[in-house]
Amino acid sequence: MRLPRVPRPRSLAGQLFGMQAVLIAVLVAGYALFTYVSDRSQAEEAAGRQAMAVARSVADSPSVHAAIGTANPTAELQPYSLRVQRDTDVDFVTIMDPRGIRWTHPEEKQIGKHFLGTIGPALRGDSFTETYTGNLGPSVRAVTRIRVDGRTIGLVSAGIKVEAITRRVQNQITPLIGVATGALLLGAVGAYVINARLRRSTHGMNAAELSRMHDYHQAALHAVREGLLMLDGQFRVALMNDGGRELLGTTNDVVGRSVAELGLPAPLTGALLSAEPRVDEVHLTDTRVLVVNTSPVSGGERRGTVVTLRDVTELQSLTGELDSERGFTQALRSQAHEAANRLHTVVSLIELGRAEEAVDFATAELELAQALTDEVISAVSEPVLAALLLGKAAQANERGVELVVSEDSGIDDGLLPASLTPRDLVTVLGNLIDNAMDAAQGTAGARVTVTAFTEMSALVLRVADTGAGVDPAHAEQVFRRGWSTKPAGPGGRGLGLALARQTVSRHAGTLNVREGTDGGAEFEVRLPLPTTPAAPAPPQTQPPDDTPALGPGPAPTRHTGPTPVRTPDAGPTADRAQDPGRTPARTPGTGPGSDRDPDAGTGTGTGTGSVPHACPAQRTRSEALPSETVPPGGGA
Repeated sequence: MRLPRVPRPRSLAGQLFGMQAVLIAVLVAGYALFTYVSDRSQAEEAAGRQAMAVARSVADSPSVHAAIGTANPTAELQPYSLRVQRDTDVDFVTIMDPRGIRWTHPEEKQIGKHFLGTIGPALRGDSFTETYTGNLGPSVRAVTRIRVDGRTIGLVSAGIKVEAITRRVQNQITPLIGVATGALLLGAVGAYVINARLRRSTHGMNAAELSRMHDYHQAALHAVREGLLMLDGQFRVALMNDGGRELLGTTNDVVGRSVAELGLPAPLTGALLSAEPRVDEVHLTDTRVLVVNTSPVSGGERRGTVVTLRDVTELQSLTGELDSERGFTQALRSQAHEAANRLHTVVSLIELGRAEEAVDFATAELELAQALTDEVISAVSEPVLAALLLGKAAQANERGVELVVSEDSGIDDGLLPASLTPRDLVTVLGNLIDNAMDAAQGTAGARVTVTAFTEMSALVLRVADTGAGVDPAHAEQVFRRGWSTKPAGPGGRGLGLALARQTVSRHAGTLNVREGTDGGAEFEVRLPLPTTPAAPAPPQTQPPDDTPALGPGPAPTRHTGPTPVRTPDAGPTADRAQDPGRTPARTPGTGPGSDRDPDAGTGTGTGTGSVPHACPAQRTRSEALPSETVPPGGGA
């Protein structure tokens, strides 16, 4: 059985149109009635004034005074009254004696009879008007006395019939009806136009549907975890959900304020004020990395902008780490290839019966690969920094750039505060080194110099390059998102330095750039360190060049014998006992990274644990170091 269709309630616009039509009709009808009554009252007042003027004019006429003194006043007064009646457009002029006996009347048969109406006030000297029904019917009349030498010698009454007054008012009804009809039609047309626009704005929904949509809107607005802003046509905040307030760090009283007054970074403010749509633009605030999308709302005219904000702070950090890991992987792949070539050379020398040459070749390669590792570890014993520098050195070597750790560097293990996480340290120093390698790559004598030390309760990190440098006029612009001297890549450029500045600012530090001694740019980071002195470290039972492992893992074994030495295959955390009586040899199965701490090159992107030796500058520095020997089977 088919159910009867329930009629849909009228739309809000239709309901308002009906109410407006009824209201306009009532107002117009009320106005017409009020106008008619007002005109009738005014017509009666005008008739009273007219009658009073005629009566007083007759009472003051000398000819009337003279006629009253004759033996037959009617003979002279009757023609006079009819003439005045005709000339002044009144319906009657009655002259009578003080007793009220008529001397004149429009109907001659009424002459000599008593006047029908009030005459008492007039005898007392008070002129007045009244509406009274006499022989001629209802009329508005005026009564005044005729006075000579202080004596009342007669009375005069002039009047206009109510019927005549009604005719005067009726002559105005037709224009009044026309005006009322025009007002009604104009109001109906105006109401229709307004409600048609309202119907478009409300999409034909009724009041219940609008209320329900509002409830859904509020629920969805507060349920969305992403930031949502709605700006009006003047770029004022019309709406902001809880996620938007959290991501932008604003308060509840931002509605109605201009975007320029919110105190947001200039690039983000510019994106919100732009009339062009923005798609997945990355912007930085003091503490967050946001992806911003803007979409103008228009319906023939610009009505506002819808803005969505996504917090990708953690994602951006992980993306940076992934990029570092990808670079480390490429470096390891290249090192593995080089190590295989060297191993094949050693095997071939042994097969040719030239064991001594094979030993000399392998020993020289091990000393060369270990030189920069020892240099980094001796200068920076803090594990995160050391691992990061070693990893970046491998990347620099692959790109034809020499990475140098300055002799002025000196960072002890445990010096960094707990608030400075390895991720933040990698973000700052890693981005600075990557930027320096980009600038130095391709130049003659490409070199990046890293200096890390403490000064007056502050951690100082300096990264200098041999690139083209930074124009002093752009010293602050280089830290803005999107600013770069290189063409944009698939993921965009100009974000690394901005992230570094953001991280440094979050730790109450400073990041500046100036011209370096090598002619390129030198970036300096200063991060405050805790002023509370650290607990004294336990006494060392190992040689000074022994360092902790670069990353999590089992603690290295301490040796009390001869000075330990590391091999490039074992990584910077493995110790070797020195035995001058043994011939160094590589055991099968060993190679680059075979003994590396599993976390040294992954997780936080802090390095590979070994450094390639293909860079000539690295070879020069390694040859200046004291030679070391490796015990037999020292591969692992």
